[in-house]
Amino acid sequence: MASACGGDGESRQEEVARKGAEVMPFELDRTTHTFESRPWGGIQTVVADDPAEEEQVALVRSHLRAEAEAFARGDVSDPAAIHGASMPGLDELRAAAGRIEIAYLDVPAGGRITYRTGDAALVGALHAWFAAQVSDHGQHASAMTGSG
Repeated sequence: MASACGGDGESRQEEVARKGAEVMPFELDRTTHTFESRPWGGIQTVVADDPAEEEQVALVRSHLRAEAEAFARGDVSDPAAIHGASMPGLDELRAAAGRIEIAYLDVPAGGRITYRTGDAALVGALHAWFAAQVSDHGQHASAMTGSG
């Protein structure tokens, strides 16, 4: 949902894109984010729109590897810097260090982080976090729901 947030009538999505450029080393306009909610957590995938752009692919992979390591420690400072400290799910994810299995994997043209937990409250926090990401990133992100 785009609402005025930043200065000069900046929309929420414009604000997030501006802040994202300060945290994410790849270009938002040249990548696509997918957030797939699952009953056990979810899958976050970021890929370069042009798989031949090796620099963007490398930047996506490096960033997602670092994010997976940070999340495993309960460090959610990057999404907080982009989306705000009150982003849905962040408090729960920060407190969940060691209680969510987090795994990074290279995929064609990018990378993927899988978040897996048996804790229903943490699954809910992940799903809320995914939904907020999709809303904030607008055309650069999409949501999927999968089974299994």
